[in-house]
Order: sequence, then C-alpha cells, then structure tokens
Amino acid sequence: MALVLLAGVGVWATARWAPDCRPWPADRVTVRLVGGECVGYSDTAGQVFNSEPGQDRLRAVQRRIFAQNRAAEEVWRRSDHRRPYLTLVYLGSLTGNRTRADEESYVSEREELEGMATAQYALLKESAAADDAALLHIVVANAGRQMRHAGEAVRLLEGLARDDPTVLGVVGLVDSRASTASALRELNRVGLPVLAPTLSADRMDANSSLYLAMSAPNREQVRMVEAYARQVLRVGEAHVYWTTGEGSSLAEDLYVATLVDGLRERFGSRLTRLDEWRSGRRMTQECGYRGMLFFAGRWSEFDGFLRALKECGADPPRHLVADDSVNRYMANPGLRASAPGNLPVTYVSKAALATCAALRAAQARRDDARGSFLTWIGADDLLDPPRCRDGAGPPVGERVSLAYDAAMMVVRALESLAARLRHADTGRRWEPRSVNPVGVHAEVLRQNAAGGYPGVGGLVRYAPDSGEPVAKRLALLTVARVPDVAAAPVEVFACGVADGGPDPGCRPR
Repeated sequence: MALVLLAGVGVWATARWAPDCRPWPADRVTVRLVGGECVGYSDTAGQVFNSEPGQDRLRAVQRRIFAQNRAAEEVWRRSDHRRPYLTLVYLGSLTGNRTRADEESYVSEREELEGMATAQYALLKESAAADDAALLHIVVANAGRQMRHAGEAVRLLEGLARDDPTVLGVVGLVDSRASTASALRELNRVGLPVLAPTLSADRMDANSSLYLAMSAPNREQVRMVEAYARQVLRVGEAHVYWTTGEGSSLAEDLYVATLVDGLRERFGSRLTRLDEWRSGRRMTQECGYRGMLFFAGRWSEFDGFLRALKECGADPPRHLVADDSVNRYMANPGLRASAPGNLPVTYVSKAALATCAALRAAQARRDDARGSFLTWIGADDLLDPPRCRDGAGPPVGERVSLAYDAAMMVVRALESLAARLRHADTGRRWEPRSVNPVGVHAEVLRQNAAGGYPGVGGLVRYAPDSGEPVAKRLALLTVARVPDVAAAPVEVFACGVADGGPDPGCRPR
C-alpha cells in the first residue's frame, strides 16, 4: 500500500512540476505547471522563467533583477527600514513560443524587464543617506503564451498581495487579448493597479478602474497612419492585411481587432482591400502597388509576410507600413536577415524619444531625466549588453523606456505619500501598511493632474475619467533595407506631445 501511495505522489509531482518549474523552499516563489508551461511568480534565481534555446538575454535580465532584489533588501536593512520600500510585479508571457537556438522570441518581455531593472538600479544608486528615496523590489510572473493562463497567475498573485503589504502594483501584460482583459478585471477585483507599457487596444481601461496605459490607444495609431498616407505618401487608397498569431482569432485578439476596426472607419472607401494573411499565402497581387500597403497584424507573422513579398522581385509594393507590433520583429537580427533588401519598411514606434540618438541629443541639451536614463542603460553592471555605448552599441529597445516610466511613476507617487507621512523627518521606520495599492494609484492621478508625468518616452497625461493617455507621442520610423541591422531607423513622422504644451498634432519630421 505504501508503494502505491508513493507512486501516486510521484505521478502528482510529475504533473505539477518540471525540471525548470519547481517549488523553492525560500523567498517568494510559487509556480504551477499548466498546459506544459511554468505559470506563477518568483523573486529569486532559484526559479528563472524560460529554459528554451535562444532566450539567454531573457534569463539574464531576470537574474539581474533577482540580484538587485537582494541588494535592495540589504540597503533597506542598513537604512534601519527608513526608506520607502515597494514591490512591483512584472506580469507577462514568458513561455510558449517555438524558438530556434538563434532566435530571441521574447523581445517585448525582455525589454520590459530591462526597463524595470533600470528603475530598480537607479534607486539603488541613491545616496545611503537619502531616506526619502524609495527602494524597489520586483517579482517576475508568467501568465503563459498569449496570456492564456493569466487567470491562474492572478490567483497566485492575489495570495502574494494579501500576505505582502509592500506589493503596490503590476506592470506588463504585453498583449491586448481577451485573456488580458479578463486578467485586468481580476486584478481590479483584487485591488491591484496595472500599468501597461504597450497595451493599446482601444478602451482596455474599461476592464479596470485601476488601469493606466503608458502608450497611446490604437485610434491614435490609426490617426497617425492615415495622416502619413495623406500628407507624406500622398496616396489615395490603402490595402490592409491582418494576422492574430498562431492559435488565436480576431475575436480574441483585441489589439488587432480594434486596429482593423479603426482603419476601416478612418479610411472608409479608400480602404480597397482588407484581408487576413496566413502563412503560405502568395502576395503577387501587391507587386508594384502604389497605394499604402499596411500590415495590421502580429510580429510573429511579419517574417512570412515579407518573405511572401520577395516574389515581387524588382517590382515590390511602393509603400509598406506596419503597426507597432513589428518592433519585435525589427529587434531580431536573425529574422531580418531573410527579408527582401529592396523593400523599405516604415513602422509605428511608441518610444522614438528614447532611441540612442534621441537620448544623446536630450543629454546634450541638459535634459536630466533622459540624460540619467542614458547613463543607467549604458552602465557596466546592469543591462547585457549595455546600450548606446561609445556612439554605437545595440539599440535601447522599444519597450525599455516605457516600462521604466511605468515603474518610476509608481515610485514617485509612493515617495510623495511617504513625504506627507513625514516618516523620514521623524526618523521612524517605513511602515508598508501605511499606504495601500488603491491609495498609490490615486496619488499617481493626483500628481498627473498637475501637468502630467515627464516620462523618458514622452509626457504622460490622463483625462479624469480614463486610463488611456492623452496625446501621447507616437512616431513612424523607416528602415531602408530590413536586412541591414546596423543602420538605425529614421524618424519620418510623429504625433502627440513630447514634453509639454498643447498637442502639436501630426507632422513630418
């Protein structure tokens, strides 16, 4: 009988755990094997998400964060717990994609983690005597491919938030999907604010009163693309192709669905073709097309879309424009190598103010916020590899500054609350239960009402009744030859506010 019981335990353990998904006897690690994916959260190198080939940089930034967690705890201890101390959870899709050994398939997630690690690093660099400066602890959580197991992840995070009063919010969520909307509703029920660096499906804020987007909604992206077609390309019509990623649909993919709806409404009769593109479909009908050819799909299909256009040879479409999801493709040199070399691509950027060139220019004009960010991302002991070094080096990454801004917006709100509590003046220890997540969210909005948050990626302002930013800056970047990964993209068009003042509208650069 004992042998039967032991065998049963073995079957249970095998179903629940895997070699790269296991319980850890210390620190905050809670994971479950769900549908073959390791779902849950961790704050220690004992559990690093994603053991797939090609994902070394994703694992490296997790380990950097976990090491900085230990450093933050030590600084807090040495401050006699006087400094404000908070925990933010990064919730994203850290597993599930099929990858080659040389293919980085989690660029968005890695970049967002790098942004949060940069915020954490900047706070650790504050003076030991700076009792008013907060310290940031980060928990990394995985909701599985396309956020499909977000419900299970949120249930686990609910227990963490209940037990740990330093947990004040969630950053991430990566993709605007129906599963993401469901997770937002659950996080709202739990009472955790969510700051989303790149979610842009229209009205995602309807799912949570505690939701704040860092990027412009899709209707603003559509407005910019239409203005570019009219003002710069001077074309009278457009063809649009959309995709939703493997195993998804237009009903489930809120990002693509709202983008397509917006394009249909904005272009009206000028939209003369609107089709789904699937792998293997030929694109010879677009050879030589003189209108705007717009890719309104997921980055994971853009490689196949470009390869299909190779069949056009010396007669490619004249004006290929792509949505912001394509940033993930553009950040992957291995995929870009097989693209046609005679087909320029113009694509949407949500963080054009945080490229290496833009940051250097900002530093030269003594913009302290962007200059400091440039210093941090080029440090020897943070990102691997360091960014923007010696006039060269790898690009910053589209989402690094957006996640940095999200984390720092919460940090500044907590510091403001702490100053009003006057804990530093009286020498008292920081008491995490003196604030709560909803109160910190309210403080973010209170500070925002005074003129907006001056983010590295642009000014962030919210209307009183919305979690979507108002006039948040967007840009269009052009790459003349997609396989030429060494050439920096060129900004050709922009909409929205960079640093303050009235909305300048959309204009060529």
